[in-house]
Amino acid sequence: MKPLFYILSILAIGGAAYFSNVNKTNFTEQQESRVATIQKRVNVDANIAKTEVQLKSEQEKLETANKELAEVEATISKLKSDQQTLKREMGEVEGELETQQADLAAAEEALQEIADTLKQLGIDGPVTMDTIQSSIKSLEDEKKELDAAVAELDTNIEGAQKNVARNQEEIARLARRKAERDERIRNNAREAVITAVDQNWGFVVIGAGSNSGFKPEASLLVKRDGRVIGQVKPASIEPTQTIANINLEALAPGVVIQPGDRVILANPATN
Repeated sequence: MKPLFYILSILAIGGAAYFSNVNKTNFTEQQESRVATIQKRVNVDANIAKTEVQLKSEQEKLETANKELAEVEATISKLKSDQQTLKREMGEVEGELETQQADLAAAEEALQEIADTLKQLGIDGPVTMDTIQSSIKSLEDEKKELDAAVAELDTNIEGAQKNVARNQEEIARLARRKAERDERIRNNAREAVITAVDQNWGFVVIGAGSNSGFKPEASLLVKRDGRVIGQVKPASIEPTQTIANINLEALAPGVVIQPGDRVILANPATN
């Protein structure tokens, strides 16, 4: 009877040692999985911080571009104002020139009448208008200078408008990049709720789909009360819901995924 008891004792001790070793192995694997999951979360936080720094840099560039655009627009406004002033002055000069020409014609007519009268009286001699002609020539020279100044302003305005167009293109490009990064950041921070679980077939139904940025290649972490408890992989994605397979190897021991658990991206998009 004692040998049988000794045999049973030896078997019991061996079984206990075996199961103790198995439990130790499972605990080690679970601990390594937990450490890997924590490291992934640290990497996610680092990527978010890096993205925020880059976003701030892009915003500063956008503000600088807007400031340069405002300065260029102010320059264009001044150039246009100067152009209008010169055109107004040129109009005044042209009006004065027309008046002088009319006065000259009237004076020439009067001089001709005087010459005819003097000739009738027997006095014959040339009648000059050097002073009037010199004044008219001066006005014509001034008009040419104003025409040249207006042409130079037109050239400056054209160049400034080209600078404005380039600045507007750069602002639009920066705005598009900012919008794309904002969208990636929003997708990285987005969470969704598990609405149903099938433990027999090992899949879950998530109440978000392609409209929320989920993609087939995206791996998702399952959270409960702020703690990661498992991982799922999308198998079928619709606009408003996603079917995902449960990664049993990544599931925390003794934990069962339930409706109401939340999912987040395991590998957030970077810049």
